[in-house]
Amino acid sequence: MSTTKIGVIIGSLRKESFNRQLAKAVTKLLPSHFQTEEIAIGDLPLYNQDLDTALPASVVTFKQQVESVDGLLFFTPEYNRSYSGVLKNALDWGSRPWGKSSWPGTPAGIMGASPGQVGTALAQEHLRMVLSALDVPVLPQPSIFVQYTGGLVDAEGKITNEASAKFIQGFVDRYVAWVEKFPPPTP
Repeated sequence: MSTTKIGVIIGSLRKESFNRQLAKAVTKLLPSHFQTEEIAIGDLPLYNQDLDTALPASVVTFKQQVESVDGLLFFTPEYNRSYSGVLKNALDWGSRPWGKSSWPGTPAGIMGASPGQVGTALAQEHLRMVLSALDVPVLPQPSIFVQYTGGLVDAEGKITNEASAKFIQGFVDRYVAWVEKFPPPTP
């Protein structure tokens, strides 16, 4: 079985963020032929159209990473009822310069964790809207809004709550089937 490469984009810069912990746990639930790679967004400069003609090295690397994967997993926090500015900045860089977007056609899944009871529902809806404009097909269901409580993910990256683990595994299984529906990107 061939390897399916998944780019993991975490919309929080905090080293031990809830979404980073969730990403670590979720990537362990993927089948063995799914290989994950974090596509870091923290080193990208703020988007500036003046730089479109000579992209900064960090942007070139970011775009190459996005273009090299078979699928994407986004893990987003919810900041003021939307996703983070750093994630929006990454989405903008990936879509530029005009006509050279790195996003189109790459299947994606979205998850998010927050201490609030509605998790990251609004952030995910905003992110879905933008990904739609970028021609990124997003797994339509299930939507996963994780209320993050202390100890949900242990130090080894295992989900400690059995009901949560089962629920998240259901998402992972649907995501795998979703990605496998799409042909691999052409070089």
